Amino acid sequence: MEALLKRLVNMESSSFDKEGTDKVGEVIAEILTAEGILVTRLPQQGYGDVFRAEVHGRAGGAHALLLGHRDTVFAKGTVANRPYSRKDKLAFGPGVCDMKAGLVTNIFTLRAIKAVGGLSFPVVALFTGDEEIGSGTGRPEIERAAYGARAVFNTEPGRVSGNVVTGRKGGGSFLIKVTGKAAHSGVNHKDGASAIETLARKIVKLHALTDYEAGITTNVGVIKGGNTHNTVAPWAEAELDLRFVTLDQHKAMTAEIERIVAEPEVPGTTATVTPKSMFLPLEEKHAAGLFALYREAATKDVGFDVGGEFTGGCADSGFTASLGVSTLCGLGPIGGKAHTDDEFCELDSLVPRTQALAATLCRLA
Repeated sequence: MEALLKRLVNMESSSFDKEGTDKVGEVIAEILTAEGILVTRLPQQGYGDVFRAEVHGRAGGAHALLLGHRDTVFAKGTVANRPYSRKDKLAFGPGVCDMKAGLVTNIFTLRAIKAVGGLSFPVVALFTGDEEIGSGTGRPEIERAAYGARAVFNTEPGRVSGNVVTGRKGGGSFLIKVTGKAAHSGVNHKDGASAIETLARKIVKLHALTDYEAGITTNVGVIKGGNTHNTVAPWAEAELDLRFVTLDQHKAMTAEIERIVAEPEVPGTTATVTPKSMFLPLEEKHAAGLFALYREAATKDVGFDVGGEFTGGCADSGFTASLGVSTLCGLGPIGGKAHTDDEFCELDSLVPRTQALAATLCRLA
């Protein structure tokens, strides 16, 4: 398992590197087809293709779905400077836990199920290529594959605590653009209409939507605008991040954001808001049943205890949970410090986490 992890980590697969991300998919397809597992390639424009693998069931019926993304946040060229490495029982490298190790878990789980002749129901796995930038192309394939599924398992990294993920926030980003009117700030200031002032007023209102008790946060993390210090700003832009816990909150907050942006501020300015990306939440009610099954499998079949925890980070598991499909996340090997140069994976967790996933699938039967 470690050899495969090293191989995958040492392959460039930035979300924006379609060629590299597709090569990772081709390696996965090669490994699985060699075991007699059917792999279908679903072409995508601009970002990595989606690879769909299936181990047929002995009796048909609703399938189980495994999820995993091949892309990482690291720019092309990172692997050359910082390839896979190991220190004692920890592995390091770009995407080693988020989520190359999870891909290894899915691959070995599929191989094990195939080796025993399959389960009573089909097991499908999707290997997508753009999760780190919002799953714009992956989401339709994920939702299509989730329809009719009996359960969904996402092998994002297990928490540093050893827990799996039973709840996730949803999150989205929005681009706000404001148009004003330029004027000389000393000669004819009153003839101008400051886009920056309008944006500033709206930022205050948008930040006021934050409600920590409800789990809602808003954050304008990027702003830019204007031409020179002595010109009334004719344009301004901002990028807004929204986090929420439930689908109802998502609907309500999106409406509030649109209302605030549409409100008139400085006369002569106009503003628009455009969603850039959106992850839906994994509400804990959709994970409870699967978590109980997984915990039983981990304890009785593999020999380790595990808890469930909530995280503010987003993942593809929210898309399937929001369809009402039972979904559990964070099932990959244990790791931490994702998206940093210090990202690591606990190698001793590769085998037991994969065994626990396979055992849970068996218990679904």
